[in-house]
Amino acid sequence: MERKKIVAIITGIISVLLGVIYLVIVQLLDSRGAMIPAPITDLSLILSPFI
Repeated sequence: MERKKIVAIITGIISVLLGVIYLVIVQLLDSRGAMIPAPITDLSLILSPFI
C-alpha cells in the first residue's frame, strides 16, 4: 500500500509540473504579439513550384 501512495504522489507532482510548464510556454508564445499572415506576394514564390 505504501508503494502505491508514493507512485500516486510522484505522478501527481509530474502532472502538475507539466501543466505549469505548458502554461508558461503558452504565455511566452502569446506575449510575442499578434500573428500577422504573410503577404500574398511572398506566398506565390513558395507555391509556384507546385502550380
